[in-house]
Amino acid sequence: MLPRKPLNPDQALQKARQYCAYQERSHSEVKEKLYSLGLRKNEVEQVLTQLIEEDYCNEERFAELFAGGKFRMKQWGKIKIRHALQEKRISEYCIKKALRAISEEDYSKTLEKIANQRWESVKTEKNIFTRMAKTRDYLMQKGYESELVSKIVQHLKSPDALS
Repeated sequence: MLPRKPLNPDQALQKARQYCAYQERSHSEVKEKLYSLGLRKNEVEQVLTQLIEEDYCNEERFAELFAGGKFRMKQWGKIKIRHALQEKRISEYCIKKALRAISEEDYSKTLEKIANQRWESVKTEKNIFTRMAKTRDYLMQKGYESELVSKIVQHLKSPDALS
């Protein structure tokens, strides 16, 4: 297969508009796409600036939608969401704003729900400490804060919680 001829900045801008219109993208994702289209650094910066000005690319909006989606669909905790956003090179300001957009009430309910589900899924475990550890490890892997995880696991362990 022959290598593709690099696009000029106007053609790349049109492709980037479609790319951004299809789904919210981070600035780093758009930059990678533009480089893959054969643009040079100054052209990439120019096209990205135009996309931002035209509101095709908005890092705050991306961060909030990304955080909300990962929380609702995959039930990730704030720690895991923060790391995923940092990997996408999102600014600390946008990360904090996105995490604040997650309702504390929904966050607590989701943590409680997945903790109960995990607790039930390891009920064949005879040793209560192993059961607690497996539940705790699962919740930590999902990205929930250790203080919240400890509280909920202690609550699950108490006999009045087992209903």
